Amino acid sequence: MSDIKLIEVPKWGLSMDEGTVTEWLIDEGTPFSKGDLICEIETSKITNELEAPFDGALRRIVARPGATLPVGAVLAVSADAAVSDAEIEEFLTGIGADSVPASEPERSPGGQPTPAEPRVTPTPSAPAAQESARTPGTTAVPDSLRGQTKGDVFATPHSRRLADELSIDLGRVAGTGREGRISVADVHDAIRSAGGTVAEAPSPTRSGVPGRTSEDDSGIDATPVARRLAKSLGINLHDCRATGSRGRVCEADVREAERTFRLVPDPVAASTGGADTSQHTAPEFETIPFNSMRKAIGQRLQESKRNAPHFRLTVDLEIDNLLALRKEINATVPSVKLSVNDFVVKACAAALRKVPDVNVQFDEAAQSVLRFSAADISVAVALPSGLITPIVRGAESKSLAEISGEVHALVTKAKTGKLTPAEFQGGTFTISNLGMFGVREFDAIINPPQGAILAVGAGQHRPVVVDGQVVPRTVLTVTLSCDHRVIDGALGATFLQELRRFVESPALMLV
Repeated sequence: MSDIKLIEVPKWGLSMDEGTVTEWLIDEGTPFSKGDLICEIETSKITNELEAPFDGALRRIVARPGATLPVGAVLAVSADAAVSDAEIEEFLTGIGADSVPASEPERSPGGQPTPAEPRVTPTPSAPAAQESARTPGTTAVPDSLRGQTKGDVFATPHSRRLADELSIDLGRVAGTGREGRISVADVHDAIRSAGGTVAEAPSPTRSGVPGRTSEDDSGIDATPVARRLAKSLGINLHDCRATGSRGRVCEADVREAERTFRLVPDPVAASTGGADTSQHTAPEFETIPFNSMRKAIGQRLQESKRNAPHFRLTVDLEIDNLLALRKEINATVPSVKLSVNDFVVKACAAALRKVPDVNVQFDEAAQSVLRFSAADISVAVALPSGLITPIVRGAESKSLAEISGEVHALVTKAKTGKLTPAEFQGGTFTISNLGMFGVREFDAIINPPQGAILAVGAGQHRPVVVDGQVVPRTVLTVTLSCDHRVIDGALGATFLQELRRFVESPALMLV
């Protein structure tokens, strides 16, 4: 057993407790070298590619795509060719690491896990067969794409197999995945763009009415929960799409079939003068499960709202001088393109230096306040999967140009999923800016364990009274949310006074 090695869920950062396997980048039986990318793991903050910790060969994938596992759990097994499958099974059984399916374990009515179904190890030709099953019929590949792939091409295993099957040179295919990775869809698109044709997958047959299909569905591959649910609802498994792991019908597939059937009037009832089923038509909807990031956001912000007594202070800031200075700098320094948000970050850092009691975190366990000398400003960035707050560290000692460049780099890395834990964990103060969406003002929830967050609205032209005269000014409304356990009202107001001083006299930020 000494030749058997485990590949485990890594710990990327102090706050990481678990990870979800999103995709395996190599197949079972594939050798790899230390540093090769072997799978993608999604955490509550980022999706990262796991590098092989040693040289070896992937003999057994334990955690299937979709499986969520704690840090240190077994992902896969590496072993020499001399090690038999039986020895690997015996080793996994000995450490209690059976195969982890993508869905939650099925449970009996008594709450105990049901016996796991036998694990099927696919033969090397199985993936290709599955790909063929997805695209039956004839696919016409233009001569311009034909050839043998040479060199190092960044592509998924399925797209490589499809290219080999169709004699396509992947070097002639443009990848649209992350960092230009080529997928099966990219291969299909390249065929169509070059004038070829791609055989369409047949649409699953649906009867439209529960019980319409009378064929025996005992041979349909389905999870135990899906099978029990289908039986209770009177739905034949032949009428369900199979979108679960390993091509099985899962609970979500049965639920989808139920919703579809509900929207179709029963012809038998209609022909016999039954009730008008259109009065009971349920609205269509889509069930979107939370990803790891969305779960973490929900948990943290719910905890913040529940534990931190929020109070808010709102002020209007005149930014005409700031806009004039920004225009002058951007016009005279070609390499610098400052945004209003860059000035806000610098102004907050300067104000925190003047009012250090706002530059704090609350240690709830020790019931103490952690006051920091450096202003590490977290900048909220919206992603399709949720929200992340990369940090400009030591912003009080950086120039506007340095802050601008760093924010731009951090936002780019955040949107491509390349942030490291050190770049988004921690922070002493957060800025959330929705001004670019035209939002005038809003309240933000504190990012624990920080003590405050600044919500920044849009700069707008408003009438302002100056020396008894109404004059136009560009006004920016900001709202400071404070944790009353560590920041009192007068302290928060003092911070906003300093913030106004730096924003309305921006030259102070240059000295």
